[in-house]
Amino acid sequence: MNQRQLFLQHLAQTSPFPLALEIEYAEGLYLYDTSGRTYMDLIAGIGVSVLGHRPPQVAAAIRSQLDRYWHTMVYGEYVLAPQVQLATRIASHLPPDLNSVYFVNSGSEATEGAMKLAKRYTGRAEIIACRYAYHGSTQGSASLMWPKDFTAPYHPLLPGIAHIDFNEEAQLSQITEKTACVVIETVQAEWGVRKPTPGYLHRLRERCTETGTLLVLDEIQAGYGRTGTLFAFEQYGIVPDILLLGKGMGGGMPIAAFVAGKNVMNVLSDNPMLGHITTFGGHPVCCAAALATLETLINGGWIAQVAPKSALFVQLLQHPAIVEVRSAGLLIAVELSDFASVQAVIKICLDKGLIIDWFLFNSRSLRIAPPLIISEVQIREACGIILEALNAI
Repeated sequence: MNQRQLFLQHLAQTSPFPLALEIEYAEGLYLYDTSGRTYMDLIAGIGVSVLGHRPPQVAAAIRSQLDRYWHTMVYGEYVLAPQVQLATRIASHLPPDLNSVYFVNSGSEATEGAMKLAKRYTGRAEIIACRYAYHGSTQGSASLMWPKDFTAPYHPLLPGIAHIDFNEEAQLSQITEKTACVVIETVQAEWGVRKPTPGYLHRLRERCTETGTLLVLDEIQAGYGRTGTLFAFEQYGIVPDILLLGKGMGGGMPIAAFVAGKNVMNVLSDNPMLGHITTFGGHPVCCAAALATLETLINGGWIAQVAPKSALFVQLLQHPAIVEVRSAGLLIAVELSDFASVQAVIKICLDKGLIIDWFLFNSRSLRIAPPLIISEVQIREACGIILEALNAI
């Protein structure tokens, strides 16, 4: 059996029709398959490869840590330099009240940890989330999902979950003294890139403060420079009680985190002790990669380039078939008339060596979320292919 047949036979499948590109090599903005075809990656592994594939600074940090030690003990028991240095560097770029970092393996785990933390700290059970938001696929994080198309076969999930609509200030009254936390994306990604309206996050912050509810901002997709600042909430003049990070954090390596104040986070260490534990969270090699990613993002000037690159995409993506282009930095949704058009454009682009995608809760929009290192020349080339595809449908 060839590799493709073995893939279909032995790897658990998540859809009936996987892309099944057989990747041989990756570098920068490009993937190369075993037949020698080149693909420009405009989704960065769904927001993960913020510095492109195998960025040299990250690769060097991984190699260096491999020569020191890998896994040594479960999280939080030993003083490991990569963890300490990364947590310290993250905290240095956050407001003073966000000074304690808990490393995990994925965004779903970060959500789970934040949900537990909020319940333990407040002594409350209710959690409020937004409709059309995605926070993960584990049973706890999936309980936050609405609509329930993707979760109905697994019910019952967690009780005590309520939902509100993003940007609807009138619904903030549903947050009460019974609410442990509100979990919300700073920018709603899977609904097709929806930014908060002016004043919405301020009013949400005020309501959470009024009721003693913890505000959890999910920046698993929107963080790490993608929206034009290191953390998206910096653009809106508020500070969350808990911040969720992931995806682009490791520069391609698996790592995520939830961040809170030390006074909040400390409740996980007592009554009961070991209130939240992880074996591989904060893996030293992943932490070294994440530290190199953070340093490169900041010192390389990549974040400052996000806004003009985003503007160039919006300027170039003009076509009668395009209903709307919505952008939050280099997280971009190109809305078409229907899912059939989206599927057709994705297929034509793939045939032309360009990888784009769609959104979980917005099947009418094309997803564009390239590595932040994409150049103006590459943006123009990519947009030209998309326009050609739109002309062909």
